[in-house]
Amino acid sequence: MAGLTGISHKDDIVALTAARTDRHTLPLLVLAAAMCAGIVIWGVGDVALASGFAAAVVGLAGLAHLFRRSNVLPDAAQDIVPDWTIARAAADASAMAIAVTDRTGKLMCASDLYGEWFPGYPAPPVLPLDRNGADRLAEAGRTAWRDGDAKVDDLARGALRLDLRVARTGRSEDFLLWHFTPVKQSSMIDEFARLVNGESGAALGDAGVMAAIIGAEGRLRAANPAFVGRATGRAETDLTGRDFAAYFRRDDDGRIFFVREAGSIVPIGIFRVALRQDQPDGAALIIMIDQPGDVGGSGSVLSYVEAVIALLPFGLAMADRDGRLLFVNNSFSRAAGLSHGQKPTYPGDLVVVEDQAALAAAVRRYAIGPQISGDIAVRLRVQPDEPVALSLAGVRGLGEAAVLLGLKDNSEESKLKRQVAQATKMQAVGQLAGGVAHDFNNILTAIIGHCDLMMMRHTPGDSDYDDIQQIKSNSNRAASLTRQLLAFSRQQTLRPQVLQLPDIVADVSNLLKRLLGETVKLEVSHGRNLGQVRADPGQLEQVIVNLAVNGRDAMPEGGVLSIKTYAVTTAQVREMRSTVLPPADYTALRISDTGTGIPPDLLPKIFEPFFTTKEVGKGTGLGLSTVYGIVKQSGGFIFAESEPGNGASFVLYLPVYVAAPGEQEPPAIKSPPPRRESWGTGTILLVEDEDMVRAVAERALTRQGYTVLTACDGEQGLEVLNSGQQIDLLLSDVVMPNMDGPSMVRQARHTHPDLPVVFMSGYAEEQLRKSIDIPNVSFLPKPFSVAQLSEAVRAGAGPEVAE
Repeated sequence: MAGLTGISHKDDIVALTAARTDRHTLPLLVLAAAMCAGIVIWGVGDVALASGFAAAVVGLAGLAHLFRRSNVLPDAAQDIVPDWTIARAAADASAMAIAVTDRTGKLMCASDLYGEWFPGYPAPPVLPLDRNGADRLAEAGRTAWRDGDAKVDDLARGALRLDLRVARTGRSEDFLLWHFTPVKQSSMIDEFARLVNGESGAALGDAGVMAAIIGAEGRLRAANPAFVGRATGRAETDLTGRDFAAYFRRDDDGRIFFVREAGSIVPIGIFRVALRQDQPDGAALIIMIDQPGDVGGSGSVLSYVEAVIALLPFGLAMADRDGRLLFVNNSFSRAAGLSHGQKPTYPGDLVVVEDQAALAAAVRRYAIGPQISGDIAVRLRVQPDEPVALSLAGVRGLGEAAVLLGLKDNSEESKLKRQVAQATKMQAVGQLAGGVAHDFNNILTAIIGHCDLMMMRHTPGDSDYDDIQQIKSNSNRAASLTRQLLAFSRQQTLRPQVLQLPDIVADVSNLLKRLLGETVKLEVSHGRNLGQVRADPGQLEQVIVNLAVNGRDAMPEGGVLSIKTYAVTTAQVREMRSTVLPPADYTALRISDTGTGIPPDLLPKIFEPFFTTKEVGKGTGLGLSTVYGIVKQSGGFIFAESEPGNGASFVLYLPVYVAAPGEQEPPAIKSPPPRRESWGTGTILLVEDEDMVRAVAERALTRQGYTVLTACDGEQGLEVLNSGQQIDLLLSDVVMPNMDGPSMVRQARHTHPDLPVVFMSGYAEEQLRKSIDIPNVSFLPKPFSVAQLSEAVRAGAGPEVAE
């Protein structure tokens, strides 16, 4: 029964009665009027008078009937009973417990909350209250009927405490409104719940004590953060109303553990304190602590764990709740840079000053919080420039130990990271150096060409001849530097061959003995089963010479320079665990010296261009960068190893060459033949986007007797070719805007299939091999002299253009 409603239908009854009266009154009026008319006719004998009298009777009767109805309907309308559903809906919306009774004690209306407190909706004052509650309600009802209202305090129904107010209400004040209000009472359970949820509970958690309040039904009413964190892993979780026993498990020995801590070996001690002594099975305060015990009856858990940790190859240490270190194994000492037998007091003693506060706070958090783990980035005092990850985990049941710390010996990993960073940096610098060298080559081509043209107008002995010769000499030195930059950026022209490293070492040994001098001893040894490599022999000789000369300079008082070749298998590469060297078979070349070594802060920079430790004027800083570029362009890898005072070693890894079935050596692009008489005839189309290079080449070729047509890009070159003029040779740059040289040549071959072509470029031939792989094509590298340009044109054009 959700509620009661009293609804009156008296107005409908009144209307129905009036309708019935109308149906019976009308025939009676007609009959009475007819009888009166008959009497008049019988007595007087006048029909007209009798008719008028009958009409008057009917009219008077109708007026009387209307007057009676006007008096009855208003009285009936005034006797309407209220619609109690409105009052009940208002009470439910306000969460009020109310009931309405009439003078006979009948329940007319009640709210839903009233029905929850008093199932079955009994009518006041007959309610199931404790002690004499019903009698007090009856007295209050009589007082309300008499005085208009009444109050009753402290009514009880089990644990429910109520206050009552009764008021007489209604239009005629013939109803009683019963309003019940719950009374919130402070209890011991509520007080303990506030303590557990507040600062007191947090303080208990800091001391390693877990606390909770459970009701008689075994469900949680309050819990401190220490218990919530251990039970769920998140200290902010709301556990109110959850089953307390569901968070624990019991093993075969009867020991109790948290369900979440499946791998724990430390049982939980649970202590129950009844909060109501009169109800031993009622609400209780539960205190929980870890209960460490013995392991097999021999020694404490802590000593057993220390013995196990000491044998592990991982860096592990233990600290107590105050952050003091209790135990450090050998691996941890090595990773932290501690000397033998040294043990700091706190973990913060291992890190730089800036990281000490953060580490101390983390240790405290893991010591008193839930049993969780995590990492923190710190900088060790022995390596202040490189952050490391220190792992922390909260442990329980190990006596004083509360935090387990882990530190990985990542010296090898750091070394590999530095190698990767160095390789990435060298790649970026190489790209920059290649672009700079290309632009320099264009500039040097113009300078050298103009010098050649000026020297044609001067003879030795002229005042300007020596100056021009000096300009050209310095330009050639600059061209040599650009070639080294191209070598570093892996953009130089290589002539790779399949060869054996010992053969290259043997060819250069005699030269090395003269370069090293009398104070440096050369030792050479070769391993067995060396695989062939594919590289440019001349460039490899340059690599060996550069490294040997650097080793000699590192031994000013003399020493030993050793060169060793050996095979490296794929399995050995995997054992190195290098992130730079991919697994494969290699032939290695190691060049070592017994000199002063390379400082650690300079080791990552030695392959950078223009970096040198030599005095000003004794080195350009391009020797090792050239070595780096040659090795990388040959598909190999180079690493530097050094300890100050113990010399340095450079190790080259060149992949073993394995020819694919049917593979042949790539054909080399034709190079100009040796110099000969440069005078010639014919028409040459010169396509060059650099104005200064185009101008000097045009002047040089014109002086040699050629007719020169010029264009600044590939599109203009095609227009000149299609203009109908006879073209004997196409001399074109490779990289140009709009349309490059190879694209122009491929289109020109449709209309001029036999047209000879000479490409010129500041980039290396090796780098451009794929793009200029076109039949009947020669290549002229920049910078070039006038004589070299003439020789290239004669070789590319053929004898019909010669003199």
